Amino acid sequence: MSQTTETAESPPADADASGADGATATATEAETTVTVRCTGHVRTELDVYEFEYTFAGDTLRALLDELFEEYPQLQDMLIAETEEDATHSGWAPAPDELPGTWTKNPVGEQTTTYARILVNGHFNENENGFDTKLEEGDRVALVYPFMFCC
Repeated sequence: MSQTTETAESPPADADASGADGATATATEAETTVTVRCTGHVRTELDVYEFEYTFAGDTLRALLDELFEEYPQLQDMLIAETEEDATHSGWAPAPDELPGTWTKNPVGEQTTTYARILVNGHFNENENGFDTKLEEGDRVALVYPFMFCC
């Protein structure tokens, strides 16, 4: 199937829950629909720039859990499993103690060296990490730029 636009809708999460049975299968959590935008390697992997995604819950963590279940290659691409995977070499050394209220996401919730996850244009690390609340219509960007150096 060829796409004629840069946007696509994600497939329904539970296509077989229809009719009266669908009414009894209501989720205990509210559903949230966000716009997911993809750049660089993420866009190449999914072959789409933007799509609407509905998930159970209202946090970035809930969105990523469902999205990574559907697209496991994204988790490998975006999420660092160790501190070393999240750290770039060559930048100025980080201070031993971060100034002000700067915090770092815990191991397992950090992005790989060049990848970033943004909520409404803000790095999730600068909000509430994976516990950042999402509202209907929010924009979540999955950024992993192409690097053509070295």
